[in-house]
Amino acid sequence: MVLRPGHNDLVSRWPLALGLAAGVALDALLGDPRRGHPVAAFGRAAAALESRDYADSRLRGTAHAAACVLAAAAPAALLARRTRGRPPWQAASAAFAVWAVTGAHSLHIEAERAMLALAGHDLPAARRVLPSLCGRDPAALDATGIARAVIESVAENTCDAVVAPLLWGAVAGLPGLAAYRAVNTLDAMVGYRSPRYLRFGWASARLDDAANWIPARVTAALTVACAAAVPPPVTCGPPVPRPATRAPAAPLPGTSAQSPPAGGRHGPGPAAAALRAVLRDGSRHPSPNAGQCEAAFAGALGVRLGGTNVYGGVTEARPELGEGRAPEPEDIRRAVRLSRAVTVAATGLAVLIAVRRGGRRSRSATRSAPRWRPTTARAGRIQRQRRSG
Repeated sequence: MVLRPGHNDLVSRWPLALGLAAGVALDALLGDPRRGHPVAAFGRAAAALESRDYADSRLRGTAHAAACVLAAAAPAALLARRTRGRPPWQAASAAFAVWAVTGAHSLHIEAERAMLALAGHDLPAARRVLPSLCGRDPAALDATGIARAVIESVAENTCDAVVAPLLWGAVAGLPGLAAYRAVNTLDAMVGYRSPRYLRFGWASARLDDAANWIPARVTAALTVACAAAVPPPVTCGPPVPRPATRAPAAPLPGTSAQSPPAGGRHGPGPAAAALRAVLRDGSRHPSPNAGQCEAAFAGALGVRLGGTNVYGGVTEARPELGEGRAPEPEDIRRAVRLSRAVTVAATGLAVLIAVRRGGRRSRSATRSAPRWRPTTARAGRIQRQRRSG
C-alpha cells in the first residue's frame, strides 16, 4: 500500500528508525560477509578509478573524491525515492544499508583476537592481527605497543564504524549512510600524509574530518556516559606507588591526613576521568576527531594512550592522552565492552533522531497539503450558506 504524505503520522516515523535498529542487530548477529561486501566492492572501484585519474594534485584528488562519493550516494538516493511511501521496503532497505556500512562486530572480533594472542604471549600472532585494525607498522611493536594500538583503533573506529554512520543515517537516510561510508573509505585509502597522497588525498582527508566532526564529539560524550559499564582492571598484586613529585598539600580544615580524597577512596570515577581527559587532551591530537574518542577511552579505562607511531615508514610523535598506566592486554577486553555499550547508546540516539525528524516531516507535509475545495457549484453554495449562517 502506498501512503500519501501526512496520511499517518506514526507510520511516517517508524521505517527509518526501525531500519537503523535492525541494521545494528544484523551486524551484531551476522558480521561482515567474507565475500561480496558492498564496501569492499566500492573500494575496488575507487582503486580502479585512482589508477586512471591519479595525479600529484589537489584538484585531481578533489575530483576523485567527488566522483566516488557521488557514485555511492546517487544509487542510495534513487532507492530511497523508489521506496518512499512504502514503509516495509523503507525499513528493509535501511536495515540492509546499516548492516553494510557499520562494522562493530568485525571491530570487536578482531580486537579480541589480538587480546587473546597477547594473553597467550604469542606476539607474532598479535602482529598479524593488527593490520586488520589500523595501518600502523606492527613489526617493531612490543606487547604494550600492540595493546595501545588496538585500544586506540577500537576508540576511533567506534566513531567511524558505528556512531558516525548511524547519525548520518538518522539525519539523511540512505544517501547519508552511503555517502558517509564512501567518505570514510576514501580517507582510509588515500587520506595519508605519504609522498604519494599528500596532495591527491588532501580533499578526502578534509572531507572525512568534516563528516566526523560532530560524530566524534557525540562518541566522546557517549563514552563518558557509558564509562560506568567498564569493569575495573584485574590486578595481579598490590599497586606500585608512583614517586611523589611534590610535597603533599596540607589537609583541609575538618579533615586529616588519613582522610580519603573527596572523589572517593580511589579518586574520580571512570566517567569523571573520561570527561577530564577529553577536556584536557582531546584537542592535542593531530586529528581533530580521533583525539576526542581516544582521550575519552583513555580516561574511562584509566590508561595512557598516544606516543610514537610508525605508518609506512613515516614516524609520527603524538602527545599522550590520559594520565593512567600503560595499557595491558586485559584492557583490550574492557575497551571492547565500552565500545559495545557506546554502540547500544548510539543506536538509541539515532532511533530517537529518526523518529523526531520523521514526525517533523509528516507535520510539514500535512501543512503543505492543499485544503479541500468544493467540486461542484451546488457544494460551493452550501458551503457559503453555512459560513454566512
